[in-house]
Order: sequence, then C-alpha cells, then structure tokens
Amino acid sequence: MRPRCSAAVRPVRPMKMHPADPDADLLAGAVAGEREAFRLLVERHYDRIHGLAWQLTGSRADAEDVAQDVCCTLVERIGSFRGEAKFSTWLCGIVFNACRDVHRRRRSFGGVAQRLAVLAGLAQGPDGRDLHDALWVKSAIARLPPAYRDTAILVAGQQLTHAEAGAILGVAEATVSWRMHEVRRMVAGKPGADD
Repeated sequence: MRPRCSAAVRPVRPMKMHPADPDADLLAGAVAGEREAFRLLVERHYDRIHGLAWQLTGSRADAEDVAQDVCCTLVERIGSFRGEAKFSTWLCGIVFNACRDVHRRRRSFGGVAQRLAVLAGLAQGPDGRDLHDALWVKSAIARLPPAYRDTAILVAGQQLTHAEAGAILGVAEATVSWRMHEVRRMVAGKPGADD
C-alpha cells in the first residue's frame, strides 16, 4: 500500500548534507518543495519504512498504519532534516518513534514479545537442516528485554551501524555495542541446550 497523504511539501532553508548520503539529490529537491523529488524519495524508502514498522510492531496491519503515518509525517518534517546523518538513518528514527507511539497508545507491552516472532529476518535463514533452529532463534529474540530487542532490530534487522542505531535510540554508540554483545550472549545458547 502506498501513502495516501496529499499535503504539499513546504519549501525551507537550505541544509548541509551527510557526505555519504545516496539520497542527497532527491532530498535537496524534496526539502526545496519539489513534489516529484519527495514522491521518489518516499517511494525509494517505503519498503524499508513498512519493513521496520512490521518488525517493531509484529503486525502487518499496524505496520501499514505506521507506514502511512510516517509518510504523512514526512510531509511536515522533511524541512527539519538537518543532514547530520544519512536520510535513511533519520527516517528509521521517525519509524521507530512512530512504533513507540503505537505501543504507548495501547499500553500493552505484554503481547509485543509474542508478536515479535516476525523477527525471522534477524536470524540466518534455515539451511535446510534444521527449521527448529530458526524457530528457536525467533523465540529467543522475542524474549529479549525491550531495549535489547529494539537494538537488535535496528542493528541486525535494519543493518544500521552502531552509531546510527545509537542516534535513533538516544544512547551512546558504546551502549549499542554493549547491548549487541549482550544480545549475542543471551541468544548464543544452542536449541535444546537446557534440555
């Protein structure tokens, strides 16, 4: 499903661009109010928006709602992009915060762990030998404490750097590195090792 938001992009002041941002040209156009550049930018990143929302909410319907909200939010917030990070990193932060808002509105974090079995993308796909291992990894990730699960989703699932994930989560890069170390430690046990 593609965005239904039809508001106009407002022109704003020029900004600096992250030197390695592959979206720099489209972003400059979108910030300057060019509708086509904005449309192409959203189209380029829509699958990532939806995918991250699905990983974070565990629900396709919620992911579609979040993706729609994020696309409409971009119309309002594209002018606030300062270019200190890549656009994709900034966008992941918006998606992440939109998903947090969904969880807050529901005031129900208990069911989130079970729904996060969608995180199959964090584990290597089964190699044909043992589907049980893949299911075990999904279950192990779903049982992680929320801060560790969110960190794992951004680093392993979205393949952000530790610095990018830290910026989104509002923590230091070293904290992300430590959390990923702990995630590996928590998930390192073999299936059936406790049997």
